[in-house]
Amino acid sequence: MSTAPTLSLCLAVYNEKDFIHYALDSAYDIADEVIIVDGGSDDGTLEIIKSYGSKIKIYHEDNPPMFHINKQKALDKAKGEWILQLDADEALSPELKSELMNIVNNNTSGPVAYWMPRKNYFLGRFLTKGGIYPDYTIRLYRRGKAHLPCKSVHENVEVDGEIGYLKHDLLHYADPDFSRYMSRWNRYTSMDAAMILKKKEQVGFFSYFVWQPLKWFFSTYFRHRGYKDGFSGFVFALFSAIRFWGIYIKVRSAKSSHTA
Repeated sequence: MSTAPTLSLCLAVYNEKDFIHYALDSAYDIADEVIIVDGGSDDGTLEIIKSYGSKIKIYHEDNPPMFHINKQKALDKAKGEWILQLDADEALSPELKSELMNIVNNNTSGPVAYWMPRKNYFLGRFLTKGGIYPDYTIRLYRRGKAHLPCKSVHENVEVDGEIGYLKHDLLHYADPDFSRYMSRWNRYTSMDAAMILKKKEQVGFFSYFVWQPLKWFFSTYFRHRGYKDGFSGFVFALFSAIRFWGIYIKVRSAKSSHTA
């Protein structure tokens, strides 16, 4: 007699005490096991996680700059037929939760992974324009059918097989305040700069200070109607555009320090 499909919830965390409740409150009850790969949290994150119950399995690792490495380690440890991989600041909407469980409980053939439309919270509201909604991301897949290449912070999983689409929203609470956004902005621009340096790519002043920021801002704010998201939409369009300035400055600074 075959057993019912099981679901593993997988998370890689590091100092997420203010956010971990999003993922666990929305998905703990539907998971058969919860795999946590922790990068050395020291802010009380693990104590909060342990309070959720016996499904929790915690594995301790280093905290590499390429955090997808720990995400992949979590996937490797999962035993469920299906894997739900979430970030600590992501939550299943009730509608998405029902849709997901219908697939896990009934889908014996068809897609092996699913795109989810992600809605991003920024400066007090969910953004619905600017080209970032629906911000599709792959978060549900059969075990052994997906992996993270771990080459770029912006990558999604690579899937061996058909990918379907879910209809309801994954809620992303990454930026409840501007300081959190700037912290992530700084980290991502540093990682992009490091990748450019590693590949020994050239960065031109005109491209990174003029052309790419202008192109990005006009595409986000006007072409994709980011202005409909009000002040939040304007700030998002502006700061996502000038990330090219940050990347350029960090690349130039690193090269200068090496030649000094």
